[in-house]
Amino acid sequence: MRKIIHVDMDSFFASIEQRDFPEYRGKALVVGGNSSRAVVAAASYEARKYGIHSAMPMARALNLCPHLIVTPHRFNVYREVSASIQQIFHEYTDLVEPLSLDEAYLDVTEPQKGPPSASLIAKEIKKEIWKRENLIASAGVSYNKFLAKIASDMDKPDGFYLIKPEDAESFLEALEIGLFFGVGKKTEEKMHHLGIYKGKDLKRLSQQELIRYFGKVGRYYYDVVRGIDERPVITSRDRKSIGAERTYQTDIFDLDEVREKLFEVIDIMWKRSEAKKKQGKTITLKVRYSDFTTITRSHTQGHPYSRAEAIKTLMDLLPAEEIQSKGVRLLGATMTNFLSENRDLPKQLKIDF
Repeated sequence: MRKIIHVDMDSFFASIEQRDFPEYRGKALVVGGNSSRAVVAAASYEARKYGIHSAMPMARALNLCPHLIVTPHRFNVYREVSASIQQIFHEYTDLVEPLSLDEAYLDVTEPQKGPPSASLIAKEIKKEIWKRENLIASAGVSYNKFLAKIASDMDKPDGFYLIKPEDAESFLEALEIGLFFGVGKKTEEKMHHLGIYKGKDLKRLSQQELIRYFGKVGRYYYDVVRGIDERPVITSRDRKSIGAERTYQTDIFDLDEVREKLFEVIDIMWKRSEAKKKQGKTITLKVRYSDFTTITRSHTQGHPYSRAEAIKTLMDLLPAEEIQSKGVRLLGATMTNFLSENRDLPKQLKIDF
């Protein structure tokens, strides 16, 4: 049995802006662009009181809160702060699995420093983040990743929540089904239609029934409602794809201009693949037209693409007639099907929780 902590920074981007600019503190603020197509990248807790949330169209957010402060993102700053927080994690354990700039799993079964208690370590980490970065984090603690993730959402902001092994099943039986990690809005609606409102309702269904209703993910639901999640904390995630995409302020109808823009996107993708030392045998073109319809076209070859081959293939995949008639608002390029790499997974350790 492991000791797992899930740390989630509270309103990370917006909190950094409020930290760095005192005039923003205590005010409704979002991070994002000012264009008609912009979306909210992050919302402060003051903005959330108006129903504003990430991924919401900016125009909608401004309608909900006309005095909303909109500030552009500063990803270089966010990355620097994230690296500092990651350093705190690594002071306690080498088994750190970042999920994004603002959240990570930690396996503290055998910590490098601090108390043997995962709960006390989580509280120490929260204090260190506040001390060094003046930012608030929430932490969840349990014996697997699924439960730790749920626990970190239970008491936000500045939250701490522990789910002990002996309490896990009763906790999950009473939990609203929409709070299960991996159950989105559409799945929640489908479960409600089936009479599943809480974990105890989900638990009544057999694995075969869950697979029949939800496909392969039914096995996941069957396990997690019983507190079963054997996934280890993976310290270096093997990326399945590397890509880049760009959205344009005005629709592009000129084919030569589209080719120029696509070349820029390919260049970004290629630099990212070189930085990760990845060689892919499949490349995919993504095009979104002015009417918001989106298409993808892929090509696979027997050996990894060179830069010149990737450029030629992606250019050949461009749908010339549709571009000139519909116009382009987004272009993307992705590389997948990488040469396999052997990686050692951290061994599972047996301890008393």
